[in-house]
Amino acid sequence: MDAKQTVLQSGNGEISYSYYEEPKKVTAKQLHTIKYDHIPNINYFTEAVAKFVPLQIKTAGKRIGYIIGAGDKVPESLEQMGYEVTLLTEKEMARNNLKQFDAIISGVRAFNTNDWLNKYYDKLMNYVKEGGNYIVQYSQANNIRGKIGPYTFNVASKRISDENAAVTFLQPDHQVLNFPNKITQDDFKGWIQERSLYHAGNIDSNYTTILRMNDPGENHDDGSLIIARYGKGFFTYTGLAFFRELPAGVPGAYRLFANIIALNRKKEF
Repeated sequence: MDAKQTVLQSGNGEISYSYYEEPKKVTAKQLHTIKYDHIPNINYFTEAVAKFVPLQIKTAGKRIGYIIGAGDKVPESLEQMGYEVTLLTEKEMARNNLKQFDAIISGVRAFNTNDWLNKYYDKLMNYVKEGGNYIVQYSQANNIRGKIGPYTFNVASKRISDENAAVTFLQPDHQVLNFPNKITQDDFKGWIQERSLYHAGNIDSNYTTILRMNDPGENHDDGSLIIARYGKGFFTYTGLAFFRELPAGVPGAYRLFANIIALNRKKEF
């Protein structure tokens, strides 16, 4: 507070002093932490900003099991969409009946950080076969610890770094682009930092490739979003950067992710 002095002089020659303090502007700050093994921890602050995004979105399904990976803010974003999210550690995977979940989602780099995931491959595949919906977000290509999907593919280092890269709908009539939200080119506007990373490669014919994209001057790639029907359920692998777009409040990313979660909620496909 800044103190200021006012001088008051009366008619009889007496002088008095009064002090008052002007309130300073109070600004909220947001704490950010950079933490790596090879450098000291660094904390820094930025202005705290609350972002409100008007969003028209439909969802289908309610309960989601989220396999914790290297750490991301997707679960918080899902809760803002109205889903009930249960975080799945190894202990939770062992003791939970997966049938209770409308969808199970693996966090980013889950197959790089969780040695135990391979132990639950059969349990996850049975969940899908019996009508579940298993969604795997990207893991880095050079350290995959376990089998991922029901049919073969490998994780490649391909990425689309231009967040405004053109997107082609290879299967415009596919459910994932139509239910419960109609996905259009407008849903790929306003993305930040990048489109997608660590795409699927050498993709088995049982998978359907949904999107085609490329960085300027480079060959196109179809591995950012692949979906397979397996038994009564669905398996999805995606390199799309939902872990960036959802916390950033990108409306189209929310709508598309809601559609992926809803794959097993519509009978006709």
